[in-house]
Amino acid sequence: MTMDMDRPFPGAVPEIPVGDMDAALDYYRDCLGFNVDWRDDGSGISGVSRGDCRLFLTAAAFRQVHANASPVVIWLNLESIDEVDTQHAEWEARGVTILGPPESKPWNLREFTAADRDGNLFRVFYDFSNDL
Repeated sequence: MTMDMDRPFPGAVPEIPVGDMDAALDYYRDCLGFNVDWRDDGSGISGVSRGDCRLFLTAAAFRQVHANASPVVIWLNLESIDEVDTQHAEWEARGVTILGPPESKPWNLREFTAADRDGNLFRVFYDFSNDL
């Protein structure tokens, strides 16, 4: 068996701890703009997506094996400074908890941070180092 170290990985699917699955799904759909792809059927896990971004929301019983808990940090790499600013404006208008306005950081990221209802964080950014 040969190893192909150049083979690309698919997009990662983070597991996001939530306290109340129904309330979390409502927030991810209504505030964060995700689609609810499938709902918890008693297993303690649901799937949401927005474009190429997929997330699994998991209840405490599902997470018990690994003991993972919130908060987790999810980085969303957007395609431009304008997209970061537009996403901030969209989420602000939808009532998402925003922890600060978009800023251009000295490490060449335009970014802001938002939170879900369980304290999990979304760091939304664009790396503008190649634009300099």
